[in-house]
Amino acid sequence: MASRCSSLLRAATRPNFVVGSSRNPIPSRWLATATEPAPKSTPPPPPGGKASASAAASSKDATVSRLVDDISGLTLLQAADLVTLLKSRLNIQEIAMPTAAAAPAAAAAPVEEVEAAKPKEKTVFNVQLESFDAGAKPKIIREVKALVPNLTLIDAKKFVESVPKTLKENLPKEEAEKLKATFEALGAVIKLD
Repeated sequence: MASRCSSLLRAATRPNFVVGSSRNPIPSRWLATATEPAPKSTPPPPPGGKASASAAASSKDATVSRLVDDISGLTLLQAADLVTLLKSRLNIQEIAMPTAAAAPAAAAAPVEEVEAAKPKEKTVFNVQLESFDAGAKPKIIREVKALVPNLTLIDAKKFVESVPKTLKENLPKEEAEKLKATFEALGAVIKLD
Protein backbone atom coordinates (compact mmCIF):
# COMPACT_ATOMS: atom_id res chain seq x y z
CA MET A 1 0.00 0.00 0.00
CA ALA A 2 2.82 2.40 0.88
CA SER A 3 4.59 1.73 -2.40
CA ARG A 4 1.40 2.44 -4.34
CA CYS A 5 0.91 5.74 -2.46
CA SER A 6 4.48 6.85 -2.95
CA SER A 7 4.40 5.98 -6.64
CA LEU A 8 1.13 7.87 -6.93
CA LEU A 9 2.69 10.93 -5.32
CA ARG A 10 5.77 10.72 -7.53
CA ALA A 11 3.64 10.41 -10.63
CA ALA A 12 1.35 13.25 -9.60
CA THR A 13 4.26 15.63 -9.06
CA ARG A 14 5.75 15.07 -12.51
CA PRO A 15 5.31 18.08 -14.79
CA ASN A 16 3.98 16.05 -17.70
CA PHE A 17 1.34 14.27 -15.65
CA VAL A 18 -2.14 14.20 -17.22
CA VAL A 19 -5.05 12.49 -15.51
CA GLY A 20 -6.64 9.67 -17.45
CA SER A 21 -4.12 9.66 -20.33
CA SER A 22 -2.75 6.47 -21.77
CA ARG A 23 0.75 7.45 -20.65
CA ASN A 24 -0.24 7.39 -16.98
CA PRO A 25 0.14 4.14 -15.18
CA ILE A 26 -2.31 5.43 -12.54
CA PRO A 27 -6.02 5.30 -13.32
CA SER A 28 -7.97 8.46 -12.62
CA ARG A 29 -10.21 6.72 -10.09
CA TRP A 30 -7.26 6.46 -7.71
CA LEU A 31 -6.69 10.17 -7.66
CA ALA A 32 -8.54 12.50 -5.37
CA THR A 33 -11.29 14.36 -7.12
CA ALA A 34 -10.45 17.93 -7.89
CA THR A 35 -12.64 20.46 -6.20
CA GLU A 36 -14.25 22.61 -8.79
CA PRO A 37 -15.75 25.86 -7.62
CA ALA A 38 -19.50 25.58 -7.38
CA PRO A 39 -21.36 27.88 -9.72
CA LYS A 40 -22.62 30.89 -7.81
CA SER A 41 -26.32 30.86 -7.50
CA THR A 42 -28.27 34.04 -7.72
CA PRO A 43 -30.32 34.88 -4.68
CA PRO A 44 -34.06 34.39 -5.01
CA PRO A 45 -36.03 37.51 -5.90
CA PRO A 46 -37.55 39.36 -2.96
CA PRO A 47 -41.05 38.19 -2.09
CA GLY A 48 -43.79 40.32 -3.60
CA GLY A 49 -41.30 42.20 -5.79
CA LYS A 50 -42.14 42.99 -9.39
CA ALA A 51 -39.81 42.40 -12.34
CA SER A 52 -39.73 46.10 -13.25
CA ALA A 53 -38.73 47.10 -9.72
CA SER A 54 -35.96 44.53 -9.63
CA ALA A 55 -34.69 45.59 -13.09
CA ALA A 56 -34.42 49.22 -11.94
CA ALA A 57 -32.39 48.30 -8.90
CA SER A 58 -30.36 45.54 -10.55
CA SER A 59 -27.10 47.46 -10.31
CA LYS A 60 -27.53 47.93 -6.55
CA ASP A 61 -28.75 44.37 -6.07
CA ALA A 62 -25.78 42.99 -8.01
CA THR A 63 -23.35 44.87 -5.79
CA VAL A 64 -25.19 43.90 -2.64
CA SER A 65 -25.53 40.27 -3.67
CA ARG A 66 -21.83 40.16 -4.55
CA LEU A 67 -21.01 41.56 -1.09
CA VAL A 68 -23.33 39.05 0.56
CA ASP A 69 -21.70 36.19 -1.34
CA ASP A 70 -18.23 37.41 -0.40
CA ILE A 71 -19.11 37.88 3.26
CA SER A 72 -20.86 34.53 3.54
CA GLY A 73 -17.69 32.87 2.28
CA LEU A 74 -15.61 34.27 5.16
CA THR A 75 -14.56 32.27 8.18
CA LEU A 76 -15.63 33.39 11.64
CA LEU A 77 -12.25 34.93 12.37
CA GLN A 78 -12.29 36.82 9.09
CA ALA A 79 -15.84 38.02 9.79
CA ALA A 80 -14.79 39.26 13.24
CA ASP A 81 -11.85 41.10 11.69
CA LEU A 82 -14.22 42.61 9.12
CA VAL A 83 -16.52 43.86 11.87
CA THR A 84 -13.69 45.49 13.83
CA LEU A 85 -12.27 47.06 10.68
CA LEU A 86 -15.66 48.45 9.66
CA LYS A 87 -16.22 49.84 13.17
CA SER A 88 -12.88 51.62 13.13
CA ARG A 89 -13.21 52.91 9.55
CA LEU A 90 -16.78 54.12 9.99
CA ASN A 91 -16.06 55.43 13.52
CA ILE A 92 -18.83 53.37 15.13
CA GLN A 93 -18.79 53.53 18.92
CA GLU A 94 -19.47 50.52 21.13
CA ILE A 95 -22.77 51.00 22.92
CA ALA A 96 -24.29 48.87 25.61
CA MET A 97 -27.47 47.24 24.45
CA PRO A 98 -30.35 47.49 26.92
CA THR A 99 -31.19 44.14 28.41
CA ALA A 100 -34.47 42.66 29.51
CA ALA A 101 -33.08 42.16 33.03
CA ALA A 102 -33.99 45.73 34.01
CA ALA A 103 -37.69 44.93 34.31
CA PRO A 104 -37.28 41.99 36.74
CA ALA A 105 -34.87 44.08 38.84
CA ALA A 106 -37.59 46.68 39.34
CA ALA A 107 -40.01 43.96 40.39
CA ALA A 108 -37.49 42.60 42.92
CA ALA A 109 -37.23 45.96 44.75
CA PRO A 110 -40.15 45.31 47.16
CA VAL A 111 -38.57 42.00 48.20
CA GLU A 112 -35.33 43.79 49.03
CA GLU A 113 -37.25 46.30 51.17
CA VAL A 114 -38.79 43.46 53.17
CA GLU A 115 -35.36 41.87 53.63
CA ALA A 116 -33.90 45.22 54.68
CA ALA A 117 -36.53 45.50 57.41
CA LYS A 118 -35.34 42.21 58.93
CA PRO A 119 -31.93 42.31 60.57
CA LYS A 120 -29.46 40.29 58.58
CA GLU A 121 -28.38 37.13 60.31
CA LYS A 122 -24.66 36.78 60.75
CA THR A 123 -23.17 33.81 58.88
CA VAL A 124 -19.45 34.12 59.63
CA PHE A 125 -18.16 33.95 63.20
CA ASN A 126 -14.96 34.26 65.20
CA VAL A 127 -14.66 31.74 68.05
CA GLN A 128 -13.07 33.24 71.14
CA LEU A 129 -11.95 31.41 74.29
CA GLU A 130 -13.02 33.61 77.23
CA SER A 131 -12.25 31.49 80.31
CA PHE A 132 -12.16 27.89 81.56
CA ASP A 133 -12.33 25.77 84.68
CA ALA A 134 -8.98 25.12 86.33
CA GLY A 135 -9.62 21.35 86.35
CA ALA A 136 -10.36 21.32 82.61
CA LYS A 137 -7.12 23.09 81.66
CA PRO A 138 -5.23 19.97 80.38
CA LYS A 139 -8.18 18.87 78.23
CA ILE A 140 -8.54 22.36 76.76
CA ILE A 141 -4.79 22.56 76.04
CA ARG A 142 -4.96 19.23 74.15
CA GLU A 143 -8.00 20.39 72.19
CA VAL A 144 -6.34 23.71 71.28
CA LYS A 145 -3.19 21.85 70.19
CA ALA A 146 -5.31 19.61 67.96
CA LEU A 147 -7.28 22.57 66.61
CA VAL A 148 -4.41 24.91 65.71
CA PRO A 149 -1.90 23.41 63.25
CA ASN A 150 1.86 23.59 63.96
CA LEU A 151 1.28 24.39 67.62
CA THR A 152 3.50 22.65 70.16
CA LEU A 153 2.27 21.62 73.58
CA ILE A 154 4.12 24.51 75.23
CA ASP A 155 2.67 27.00 72.75
CA ALA A 156 -0.82 25.57 73.31
CA LYS A 157 -0.35 25.96 77.10
CA LYS A 158 0.73 29.61 76.67
CA PHE A 159 -2.21 30.19 74.31
CA VAL A 160 -4.75 28.82 76.83
CA GLU A 161 -3.22 30.70 79.78
CA SER A 162 -3.44 34.03 77.96
CA VAL A 163 -7.22 34.09 77.65
CA PRO A 164 -9.26 35.76 76.15
CA LYS A 165 -7.88 34.52 72.80
CA THR A 166 -9.43 33.90 69.40
CA LEU A 167 -9.37 30.21 68.53
CA LYS A 168 -10.62 30.41 64.94
CA GLU A 169 -11.71 33.25 62.66
CA ASN A 170 -14.23 33.45 59.81
CA LEU A 171 -15.97 30.16 60.45
CA PRO A 172 -19.42 29.33 59.10
CA LYS A 173 -22.19 29.23 61.67
CA GLU A 174 -22.41 25.42 61.82
CA GLU A 175 -18.69 24.93 62.39
CA ALA A 176 -18.55 27.74 64.97
CA GLU A 177 -21.43 26.24 66.95
CA LYS A 178 -19.87 22.78 66.78
CA LEU A 179 -16.55 24.14 68.07
CA LYS A 180 -18.34 26.06 70.83
CA ALA A 181 -20.19 22.92 71.94
CA THR A 182 -16.93 20.93 72.00
CA PHE A 183 -15.13 23.44 74.22
CA GLU A 184 -18.12 24.03 76.48
CA ALA A 185 -18.36 20.28 77.05
CA LEU A 186 -14.73 20.42 78.27
CA GLY A 187 -15.54 23.26 80.68
CA ALA A 188 -14.55 26.39 78.74
CA VAL A 189 -16.53 29.56 78.19
CA ILE A 190 -16.69 30.40 74.47
CA LYS A 191 -17.89 33.59 72.85
CA LEU A 192 -18.95 33.85 69.20
CA ASP A 193 -18.29 37.21 67.53
